[in-house]
Amino acid sequence: MKIAILSPFYPYRGGLAQLNARLYTELSKQNTVKAFTFTTLYPEFLFPGKTQYVEEGDTATVIDAERVLNSVNPLSYVKTAKAINRFTPDILIIPYWMSFLAPAFGGVCLFLDKSIKVVALVHNALPHERRFFDKAFSSFFFNRCNGFLVMSEPVVRDLKLLKPDANILLLPHPIYDHYGDRIDKAEACKELNVKSDKKTLLFFGLIRDYKGLDLLIDAFGQLDDSYQLVIAGESYGSFDKYTAQIENSPQKENVVVYEQYIHDDMVPLLFSAADVLVLPYRSATQSGVTALSIQLELPMVATDVGALGKTIRDAEIGFVVAKPLAEDISRGIKEYFADAEKVKDYNQNLRSEKKRLSWANFIVSVQHFLNTL
Repeated sequence: MKIAILSPFYPYRGGLAQLNARLYTELSKQNTVKAFTFTTLYPEFLFPGKTQYVEEGDTATVIDAERVLNSVNPLSYVKTAKAINRFTPDILIIPYWMSFLAPAFGGVCLFLDKSIKVVALVHNALPHERRFFDKAFSSFFFNRCNGFLVMSEPVVRDLKLLKPDANILLLPHPIYDHYGDRIDKAEACKELNVKSDKKTLLFFGLIRDYKGLDLLIDAFGQLDDSYQLVIAGESYGSFDKYTAQIENSPQKENVVVYEQYIHDDMVPLLFSAADVLVLPYRSATQSGVTALSIQLELPMVATDVGALGKTIRDAEIGFVVAKPLAEDISRGIKEYFADAEKVKDYNQNLRSEKKRLSWANFIVSVQHFLNTL
């Protein structure tokens, strides 16, 4: 089978580019695969982070992708479709995560040869932070797709609201397996210059309002001096409000902040230094950070939103709190550390989940689905 993938690849960085590179690599074992990517993903004035591109020190899988699509230039939609048509794929896979890109993806699909089946790998059918055009833009793209790969039940529900007849394969998010293994906690803490004698909580990933970092900082202020909070991730928006919140916290001396893009070689250090990953989200679909935590065998405390609670509860890999409230999160953290035997069970279950969510299992199901289209 010939498969094209249109999405961010190297030189773009981040979890999505890493996931796409892994998808490309695995599909290439049984198929002829070609990658197509952007000349412009986000115009610089719209991008909320520091850079979209791989920098020195980043670990990135270099995929030989044809750079052709400008997300805001309709002329490039025709050019991209022509480039894909020349490759003559049976399938075009388009990972989809935000409605801003729906006109570009849908526009490309308008000019594809009719024999090409389009499959959307949908991370979010609708965004966490909604805008008036989300449904219309998303529907424009989805109505040009023949199949959908989806990684959580909430995304299935959102997708069916927009396209009730969608042909959907639901698969759990595969693990990120390129970070290596955990190391000794004391060694990791020394590398990061954080205290090794405290119960260490980790907040990891892009910092956006819906992820509830403010709730975690408030919750952390309700804990005693035996705890330590490490915040690691780039803020999409000003970090000033969190800085002020930390300064006003009775626990400010036990908060360590890495407000930056986290390079791959730093990831295993952070997860090795931590005793638990905290996901205080206000809303969620699936979470790539959860897949990362499974890979690095770190139990979680999470709010019961989207697919987070069900994923963690069903696999018994962490503690789920009822609501995204500081009091609930604080109580959940205390209960997590109060039951050492349960934590041992979580760690054992993480090893089982790591095997179940392998890329090998993921690709077998994807390949079968593609063969049916």
